[in-house]
Amino acid sequence: MSLKIAIVGLPNVGKSTLFNALVKGSKAEAANYPFCTIEPNTGIVEVPDERLAPLGEISHSKKIIPAVVEFIDIAGLVRGASKGEGLGNKFLAHIRECDAIGMVVRFFEDGNVTHVENKIDPEADIATIETELQLADITTVDKRLFSIEKELKSGSAESKYAHSGLQKIKDKLYAGENAREADLDDSEQDALKGLNLMTQKPILYIANVSEEQLSNPATVIPAKAGIQDSPHRSPGTTLKNTAGPEDDNKKNDNFVPISAKIEAELNELTDSEKAEYLETLGIKNTGLNELIKEAYKTLGLITYFTSGEKETRAWTIRKGDTAPIAAGAIHTDFTKGFIAAEIVQWADFYAQGGWTGAKTHGLVRTEGKTYVVKDGDTIIFKFNN
Repeated sequence: MSLKIAIVGLPNVGKSTLFNALVKGSKAEAANYPFCTIEPNTGIVEVPDERLAPLGEISHSKKIIPAVVEFIDIAGLVRGASKGEGLGNKFLAHIRECDAIGMVVRFFEDGNVTHVENKIDPEADIATIETELQLADITTVDKRLFSIEKELKSGSAESKYAHSGLQKIKDKLYAGENAREADLDDSEQDALKGLNLMTQKPILYIANVSEEQLSNPATVIPAKAGIQDSPHRSPGTTLKNTAGPEDDNKKNDNFVPISAKIEAELNELTDSEKAEYLETLGIKNTGLNELIKEAYKTLGLITYFTSGEKETRAWTIRKGDTAPIAAGAIHTDFTKGFIAAEIVQWADFYAQGGWTGAKTHGLVRTEGKTYVVKDGDTIIFKFNN
């Protein structure tokens, strides 16, 4: 599956600078004035995975193909955007097309870079952005409710579930909360597929920090505890993990501190220089790695592998997907014609020297349609043409 993340935020919070740093070699314009990004910039980034190279080495693969994430750099959002202020609804459609939202929030101080609200206030910035997204979603929901009320006369079950789901979402939005907080049952969710509400999408909060703040995260995250209780924040905009119901009580797990400036500097270094620089900062991974890791966690995604002489490749699926669904990540025909899957964990595959060794030691299992694929599974699918 493809993974698309919309990079959003107020003007001059460092969205395009961050985008350029994340997507090495990209040409997104970064300037000290609002709306320097008008049309969205798009960049493809490889998902770092230390398991790929060893698998490719064992299989003597001609190619190694990582999973990828697509970042979309959206124009700056301002107060009143839902009513046409700034670039208005011009960019909202681009957000709706993405799987998740990466909200860039400015924490760094720099007198040479103006802030659209003339103050550095992360809590207020988040409240402004979420409020505008909520207001835009209200317009969408109200229009859909108007049309669905006519369809109710047909007596179809789908229109009934769509109406009840929309009403739950409307109640949340009018209370200043997000659509993702509405308690929809499976039938209501199915009936509302394709609605693409922005506040229903998983969200990653990206703190654009200075070098000092990155080295001392405690200076940024009173924010982790403080944002959710700030008087600047609108109701229902607490920073909580949106991966699933089991995480509802976790706050701020998807809050990622990144220094766009440092990420840009890292792109100019060799791997050894990069590791040395990170060590001096007291951090283990680049901001890009942390962001992608958090995106997978928040969206409930995992990786499985295929590995042979032709190529070793990483495939992204949702946690809980069965083998036929996972096969569909390669080609939809694999799902339709699925027969079985030969599966071994990547570490066993590597330790035993590939498929032959793993089979010799009884580590390869044959699984059917109900098997739930695990992160790190290395798989050969059998299917009917």
